[in-house]
Amino acid sequence: MLRVSAVAEQAGFPTASLVCEGFVGQAKNTSVGLGSPDLPIAMVPGHPDVQSNADLAANIVRVTVDQVIRCLTEQREQLAISEEPTPQEVVFEGTFEEVNRYYTLNWWSDGLPIMPPNRERIDAFLAFTDRSPHEIVGTLLPDNRAATLWNIAINGVMAGCRPEYMPILVALVEAMADPQYGVEHSGNTPGAETQIILNGSLIKELGFNYEQGALRDGFQPNATIGRFWRLMLRNVAGFLPHQNDKGTFGGTWRVVLAENEDVLAEIGWTSVATDAGIAKGDNAITIARYTGQNVIVSVVGKNADECLPYLADSIIGYTGWELAFTVGIANATYRPLLVLSPIIAKTIAQSGLTKQDVQHRLFEMARIPAKKFEQYISGWTSLAPIRRSLFDLVAFGKAAKVFGASQDPERLVPLVAKPEHLTIAVSGDPLRTNCCFMPQNGMLGFQTTRRITLPADWRAMLKRARDR
Repeated sequence: MLRVSAVAEQAGFPTASLVCEGFVGQAKNTSVGLGSPDLPIAMVPGHPDVQSNADLAANIVRVTVDQVIRCLTEQREQLAISEEPTPQEVVFEGTFEEVNRYYTLNWWSDGLPIMPPNRERIDAFLAFTDRSPHEIVGTLLPDNRAATLWNIAINGVMAGCRPEYMPILVALVEAMADPQYGVEHSGNTPGAETQIILNGSLIKELGFNYEQGALRDGFQPNATIGRFWRLMLRNVAGFLPHQNDKGTFGGTWRVVLAENEDVLAEIGWTSVATDAGIAKGDNAITIARYTGQNVIVSVVGKNADECLPYLADSIIGYTGWELAFTVGIANATYRPLLVLSPIIAKTIAQSGLTKQDVQHRLFEMARIPAKKFEQYISGWTSLAPIRRSLFDLVAFGKAAKVFGASQDPERLVPLVAKPEHLTIAVSGDPLRTNCCFMPQNGMLGFQTTRRITLPADWRAMLKRARDR
C-alpha cells in the first residue's frame, strides 16, 4: 500500500496510508526508501486480529479517522533525506575497539565485533572478481540502495569472510536483488531467515563443512558467509531492528548448508542446484527464507518403504500456516526443504528411488484432511483474503486441481502444489539417521538460484590465498 501511496503523492494526489500501530516505525522507514520520507500515515490502534468489531470500530473513530482527515487536508512539512557517505569516503579512524563502537552506535554492526573494512582489506576482496568495484549488481528494497561490488566487499570484510569467498558473495547479492526472491519482505513478522545452499567444487576448495554439524557454526566459510547475508540486509537493503525488521521473535543468521556431493554422485541423485537448472558441475547458490528448523530424530528403516512414512509424518507435523503459500496469499509458492542425512539418503536410494521418486512418494503420503488445510489458511489465521473452501478456490482458478477432487471435507490433500516443490538436499553427519525439515516462507523469500562466476585466474589466486 505504501508503494501505491508514494506514486500517488509524487503525482500530486493526497493519500492516507492505514497502518497498524505495531507497523508505524516500519512504515516510516519504508517511506524513506520510497523517496517520500513525509508519506502520510494514519494509525490503527492495536492489532485488528485480536480486537472485536466493536473495539476496532471505536479505535478507528477515536484515532484513525482524525488522522486520515489531517493526512488528506493539511500541508505537511517537507522532510529531507539525509545524505549518506560516498562509496570511498573514510567515515572513521581509530582502534579496533573504537571502530566497533562507532559501527555499533550507527547500527552498521549486528552486535558482534566486526572486522574494520579498511582499503587494504576491501581491495583484497575486489581482487577476486573481474568486475568493476562500482558496478551495480542490483537495487535492494526497502531502502532502494544500490548493491555494488564495493559494498559487497565491505560487508564481506565486516563479516569475517576471506577474500576468496567474494565470488559466492556476489552471486548471493545477485539472488538477493532478484525480484523473484522478494528481499523487501525480509522484515515480515514471522521472522523467517534465509538458508543458503551451496553446490559445486567450491565446497571442498574453500573448506565448507558438509558433514557432522552441517547447520552449526564452527567453520569459517559456512559461518561468515551466513553472517554476511544478514549484514547486507542491514547495511544495504536497510533492515534495522525495532524499525522495519519486524520479526515478532526473529532469529539470527543461518550458516551455509553445503550439500554432500560425494554421496549424491554415489547414489545418482541430482543436487539442489541442478534441480534448479544449473549445469552439473557448476558452482551455484540457492536461497530461500524458512520459517523454522526441525530435526527429525532417529529415522529407522532398512528401505524406502520403512523410512518414508516417518519423514512424511514429520513434514505434516511441522507445516502449519505456511499452507497459505500453497493456496492463498500466493498460490503454489511454498517450497519446504527436507535435508536427508547421507545414510538415510543411501538407504532410500538402495530401494531404487531417484530423488524425483522420493518427491512424488512424499507428495502422495504427506497429506491432511481438506478441512484442516482450510483451518490453517482461513480459519485460525487472517492469511486468506477470501474465506472459501478448497473446492471453490479450484473452481475459481485460485488453486491447483489436486485440491478440488471432491467436496468431502475429510478428503486428503497435499501440502505443496506439485511434487517438485518439495526441495530435498543431502548433508550432515554421514553415520547418523537424523534428518531436518524447514517450512518455507513462500513468495516472501522465494527459492532463487544463481550460478557463481569465478575470476579468470581463479586457480592461481586461490593458491596464493592459501599460502598467505
